[in-house]
Amino acid sequence: MPTWTALTTLDDKTRAEALALALEEVAPEPTGIGCFEMEDGSGLWEIGAYFEAPPDGVALSLLAAAHGARPFTVSELPEVDWVAKVRRDLSPVVAGRFFVHGSHDADRVPDGVEPLLIEASMAFGTGHHGTTLGCLRALDRLASAGFVARSVLDLGCGTAVLAMAAARIWPGVMLASDIDALAVEVAEVNVAANGLTGRVRVFEAEGLAHPELRAAAPYELIFANILKGPLLALAPAITESLKPGGKVILSGLLNNQAAEVIGAYSALGNRLEHHEEIGDWSTLILSAAA
Repeated sequence: MPTWTALTTLDDKTRAEALALALEEVAPEPTGIGCFEMEDGSGLWEIGAYFEAPPDGVALSLLAAAHGARPFTVSELPEVDWVAKVRRDLSPVVAGRFFVHGSHDADRVPDGVEPLLIEASMAFGTGHHGTTLGCLRALDRLASAGFVARSVLDLGCGTAVLAMAAARIWPGVMLASDIDALAVEVAEVNVAANGLTGRVRVFEAEGLAHPELRAAAPYELIFANILKGPLLALAPAITESLKPGGKVILSGLLNNQAAEVIGAYSALGNRLEHHEEIGDWSTLILSAAA
């Protein structure tokens, strides 16, 4: 069955979410609606909907105009065997000692690695993106240098691959949190699939305000693979939640955004230890004051 998409953008989260909500009333009824901040540093939010029949172009135009958005771009998608495509495109990822793979590659896990089973899903973090790959490499770098963390928080966890990677190599119970309820569900499924139930606990939370996250602080290591804006906004809270000498791994940054984030965290007493660029994306390791 063919599928149609309708996409537009807005530069304001509130208006973008309002437009996404209004799309629910369009005929024919959308089979899915999404509203996401784009990861290119533009500050734009993408609003989209999927339809099983051609959507009403006039209704879409009126909605876009009413919310100050660009006109919707409507496209018909070709029929695709998505399962076959995922298996073809998402090959295993090697990041230091970590081997991230889907179930279709379970028989290809080599000896001497830390395997992480992550199925392609709506949650971010399969290891293929430069930011997730950079965080896994940063973790491997710290561990290879002899660093051990028993209290770890994966902030904005997506699939929880980073929290699970930490649980693979260190003792203790790792915490993971995400603002998105769907990501939390996906993360919990991944934790169980990797045999890490009880070793990784996942929470739906915004920032570090959740009581469980506050109670577990201070942390020896915090991952924050999100975006520049939230990283800057959360810099004081992240710094306050680190133990003296604790580490923070930051990503979700374009290379030209790294200097601003380094400056913000350095001003709070953190010291840059390592900066890796993978394609357009940067990953930072910083150390809190001892």
